[in-house]
Amino acid sequence: MKRMTLTALLVAGLLAGCAGKTHNRSACASELDAAWKELSLAEAEGFAGTVSYSKALTLITGAKTQQQFEGYNGCLRKAKKARFYISESRAGR
Repeated sequence: MKRMTLTALLVAGLLAGCAGKTHNRSACASELDAAWKELSLAEAEGFAGTVSYSKALTLITGAKTQQQFEGYNGCLRKAKKARFYISESRAGR
């Protein structure tokens, strides 16, 4: 009986751990997609040489890496920050 209870607890713990990795997955993907589109727009408008553009590109690359390793919270944070720098780039800052 104790063995079944212990096994059940281990399985429940593993399932809870897997479920936790999906938090912010769709938000990360959505924010990252929007950032790539905005970055492409900024490049087309001629803002590719600005410091803010370079910061945004670095952040998007980092966000994509975190997404691939299921670090969705970091991905979301970096993608949002990248979008901020893209808007700064388009404003000439």
